[in-house]
Amino acid sequence: MPRGDKSSYTDKQKRQAEHIEEGYEARGVSEEEAEARAWATVNKMTGGGKLSGSGRGKAENHEPARKGGRIGGAAAASRTAAERSASAKKAAATRKRNAAAKAAGNGSAKQASSGRATDSAS
Repeated sequence: MPRGDKSSYTDKQKRQAEHIEEGYEARGVSEEEAEARAWATVNKMTGGGKLSGSGRGKAENHEPARKGGRIGGAAAASRTAAERSASAKKAAATRKRNAAAKAAGNGSAKQASSGRATDSAS
């Protein structure tokens, strides 16, 4: 069986991989990387292909699927309240600037903000 052959996977495993891949793509991961991560997660959860003759009968471990959501937020947790506040204020200012540029109808928000002064708080 050549590498990348998915014939030994069940329909359920293929659906799981597709769903996981869509989640990665929605977060901005490239198609190729999203597919690789999705199949790695399915393999980790199910122990590989489960069709007849490919090692059926092993229990599934759903921990790898849960792991992604739990590890999020570590960056924010390691920053001080002042740093988080400054970041939130900067984001709010950017959103306000982009909304104003969009309302003015002068093209992209990047063009509208290209001439602004740099923030001294950063």
